[in-house]
Amino acid sequence: MGGILLDQPLPVRGIDQIDPFLLVHHWKDTLNSNSKESLLGVGPHPHRGFAPVTFIFEGALHHRDSVGNSSIIQKGGTQWMNSGKGIVHSERPPKELAKSGGEFEIIQFWVNAPKSRKLDDPNYQPLTAEKTPKVISADKKVSIGVVAGTLADKKGNIDTYSPLLVLRLDMEVGGKIDFEVPKDYNAFWYQLDGSTLVNGTTVAAKELLWFDNNDSQMQLEVQKSGRAILLAGKPLNEPVATYGPFVMNTDEEVMQAIQDYQAGKMGTLKEVFE
Repeated sequence: MGGILLDQPLPVRGIDQIDPFLLVHHWKDTLNSNSKESLLGVGPHPHRGFAPVTFIFEGALHHRDSVGNSSIIQKGGTQWMNSGKGIVHSERPPKELAKSGGEFEIIQFWVNAPKSRKLDDPNYQPLTAEKTPKVISADKKVSIGVVAGTLADKKGNIDTYSPLLVLRLDMEVGGKIDFEVPKDYNAFWYQLDGSTLVNGTTVAAKELLWFDNNDSQMQLEVQKSGRAILLAGKPLNEPVATYGPFVMNTDEEVMQAIQDYQAGKMGTLKEVFE
């Protein structure tokens, strides 16, 4: 993607989307020291009609956008952007990481917006690791960060376009935990590394497991220490028309998005690098 080598568990052959989730990218790299921030990451680009979300697992990420936000989120945090009627943003490792070099790992996923919310005003929600509520297993070997939705007695701090349960998990070998996902949600599990037995199925590193809607009970047993995400949401059941960074309901709406971006109606972003 734009010269960046990454893994794409969704979409994959035969599966275009898992409604309301449209895309998952997993980027893991080691950054060279004394690099220029302006040459790293993804430069200014537009979005309309969905929420691009980034989990930072290693390093940090600098978000800038055309409505004036400039935010650096470190390891363990989340950048959630509801693009609404249109926004331009960039996503780059910050200058300190560019200078020092080091490990860099993120997951970005796209969550479709319902038709009724596609032209809302855009907004950006930064969430640090410290402000992410945690559910801890009884054996203390599984930590679940609740980014959006509610798990056990923990409610995530992100406002979403539609009902979601978005979790990020850190797991030690031998850890066990059971929890529930709403029965009317689509849900899938992506394993970054390590290995987990999920409802009787082993999920190894870089594998995605899509659950049947009747699999509301999640039973986890960690076979090899690692990290994973679980994304679940109530399906929108609406038509999807896409072109690059625009996700609408019809081709005509996509064409309008392109025209609006070209006319500057999504704002402009001029990056300044020190």
